[in-house]
Amino acid sequence: MNSERIEKIVKRIIDEQQENNFSLEKMQKVVKAAVAQANKLNIGVTIVIMKSDQVVQMSYHMPNAILVSCTMAPKKAWTALAMGEPTKNLTKDVQPGAELYQMETMMDGKFTSCGGGIPLKVGKKIIGAIGVSGGSVEQDHEICMTAVKTFLKESE
Repeated sequence: MNSERIEKIVKRIIDEQQENNFSLEKMQKVVKAAVAQANKLNIGVTIVIMKSDQVVQMSYHMPNAILVSCTMAPKKAWTALAMGEPTKNLTKDVQPGAELYQMETMMDGKFTSCGGGIPLKVGKKIIGAIGVSGGSVEQDHEICMTAVKTFLKESE
């Protein structure tokens, strides 16, 4: 391998490490888009953005959101991150007789199969997740999709 190729590889690795997928500006845009969608649906929600290291980067509780949403949104983000798929896809797998039956009771309350959690992928790599709670399962998923689409658009 020649030195020019090595330099290119090192530069690419450094650029990837310095890339800030969770800048304050980006997260504010994501939350703002989610709030706008929640307002269109006339509901209040809590929105949580979590990095792959399980650290919450931003959390916003709308003034009209129900209290339980503060507990559920981070669980939805964590579950989407831990399972690598939207939480709404897990509902069928936790039913009696299904392969993940009782998973919700085995995870000390961290796991939820309620829709509204979606992993964040850049390329094929999961870099975090977003959780939304406060409306119906369908509403939470719809708002979360809006947030994820905004995140991905801002990542381009």
